[in-house]
Amino acid sequence: RGGEKPHRCGDCGKGFSRGSNLAQHRRIHTGERPHRCGDCGKGFIQRSDLERHRRVHTGERPYPCGDCGKRFSVSSHLDRHRRTHAGGPGPPAQPRARPRPPPPEGSPAPHRCPECGKSFAQRSALAKHRKTHSSERPHRCGDCGKSFSRGSNLTQHRRIHTGERPFACGDCGKGFIQRSDLERHQRVHTGERPYTCAECGKSFSVSSHLDRHQKIHAAERAESDTGDGETAPAVPPEKPYKCGECGKGFGQRSALVKHRRIHTGEKPYACGDCGKGFIQKSDLTIHRRMHTGEKPYRCGECGKCFSVSSNLITHQRTHLGEKPYQCPECGKSFIQRSELTIH
Repeated sequence: RGGEKPHRCGDCGKGFSRGSNLAQHRRIHTGERPHRCGDCGKGFIQRSDLERHRRVHTGERPYPCGDCGKRFSVSSHLDRHRRTHAGGPGPPAQPRARPRPPPPEGSPAPHRCPECGKSFAQRSALAKHRKTHSSERPHRCGDCGKSFSRGSNLTQHRRIHTGERPFACGDCGKGFIQRSDLERHQRVHTGERPYTCAECGKSFSVSSHLDRHQKIHAAERAESDTGDGETAPAVPPEKPYKCGECGKGFGQRSALVKHRRIHTGEKPYACGDCGKGFIQKSDLTIHRRMHTGEKPYRCGECGKCFSVSSNLITHQRTHLGEKPYQCPECGKSFIQRSELTIH
């Protein structure tokens, strides 16, 4: 029977119709890479992956674009590149998700989530989905203790610790934890920029880069709304909790308590690995990534990972061309404030 999948993986439970497919799949868990490149020694799970990879060394690009002549080493990259000719710079960014209307009578997806309106064909699929709204997270990572509502999310997360990158780019061989990261990365090779700014027409390969770019226009509009090119002065928020040491004010008592540790030297959050103490729990969380190797902030453009979100924001400016720190003397701009200070 066509839908029967009797060969089941003991590690993740995925089923296969043929034993040979299961044997190939299990290499993801075992780390076996039997097909090795004679040029650089890199190993691959499938022979077809090795054949695509070898084009990095041979320079072979057998798939030419009929419109501009640009050539690609993988047919799917040519397909995605063609969209840049077919539809100009590409479709605008998708709008934020809106509540969905209830499915029509007799719909193939009758099980509807009361939280977000998403519909499912099976009740079990709805039950699994509803865990994303609840606080239930039964799947715990043995390495760092982070919990997840779904086993598949834990499987994906554990690749941070194991270093497994099962989704490899056919052009440059770079590996990624998620398929979506690979698809975003491939735009570097195809030149596809599907997210277009409605105000100036500039296109981006990642939706978050468009979001950040649009803030520039929003700031310009806010500036022009004042009439004289100057932003309206903001009313300072009330800060009734004052520090007795330095006079700094805070809106909340808890913020003052946290601040006073700077003066007292109190560091109540200690690292279990090296004993280093921290004023805030969030600082300890960031520090522990040095020991676990966790880098949860991933660049959608190139796949590079960072342990701190601010480092990702700084890195993304290299892709956007954004240089927010300008020298008042000569007008030269820089990506980081430290570069401006040195200059």
